[in-house]
Amino acid sequence: MPYQTAFCLALFVAFADVADAQTAASLALDTQVRAPTTPAELHRLLSPGSRALPLVSAHRGGARPGLPENCLETFADTIATGLALIEVDPRMTGDGKIVLHHDATLERTTTGSGKLADLMLAELQGERLTDPLGSETLHRIPTLDDAIEWAKGKCVLVLDSKDVTLDDRIAAIERHHAEGWVLLIVYSFADAKRCHARNPNIMMEVMMTEREHFDAFEQTGIPWKDIIAFVGHARPKDSALLAAIHAKGACCMAGTSRYLDRQVAAADSKNVENFRAAYRELNDMGVDVIETDIPLQIRSFVRDKLGVDDR
Repeated sequence: MPYQTAFCLALFVAFADVADAQTAASLALDTQVRAPTTPAELHRLLSPGSRALPLVSAHRGGARPGLPENCLETFADTIATGLALIEVDPRMTGDGKIVLHHDATLERTTTGSGKLADLMLAELQGERLTDPLGSETLHRIPTLDDAIEWAKGKCVLVLDSKDVTLDDRIAAIERHHAEGWVLLIVYSFADAKRCHARNPNIMMEVMMTEREHFDAFEQTGIPWKDIIAFVGHARPKDSALLAAIHAKGACCMAGTSRYLDRQVAAADSKNVENFRAAYRELNDMGVDVIETDIPLQIRSFVRDKLGVDDR
């Protein structure tokens, strides 16, 4: 059984019995947190001390059996019980359109084959998306434009780069006047400066895993309120760094898809509850947003800290 399939199946089975009576009530509270639609609202949502925190970021949208990654229907299901960030993967088609798709090739997540960049949008949309177990669904590859329009008033969309240039991603946000609900992932401070110079209303996710990154970002002149700091795909080692980021006015995001989520998948279903403390520990260390492959379950793990951002 391929790793991706086995991992997804293990996660699904492991969490099948985790929900309890308290979860429904706490997630109902989470639905009261309003999705931002203006830059000011987005800044308030993702600022230290926001009562909406902690939040989850659904890696590739939060795929699970029956629901493919990078799929609008999956996004809708992910936010059905509360606000979330939705991380997606823009890629360029052969005719210059931008779609959402993680891999450079089609085989793993669609009924098609070949390189995405070699195919026209119409050809791509003729294929069906498959779920993490490899089962064909009725869903199709969405365009970035469709995703941005769909996300307004529903969630915060986080755009990775893949093969789409920074300028093209900025242009997509500007085309929809979506600065209030779309974040850009940037991988260098040079790109961060270029984005901020072109459009200071766009919030960015910036890598900041070391103190040296903190010091270097300080020299860019970009206001700290305009970023969320990604502090790594492993448990942060320097809690003082997270505190320093908060003191500057920025939130911290960490990913668990490469370690904790996988440990949960390997655990006996009776022991899954033991991982609740590990995810909550990240919050206690200063992680405001957890990027995860299992957003629904992780939201329930940190539910007692959820609140209503009504400022």
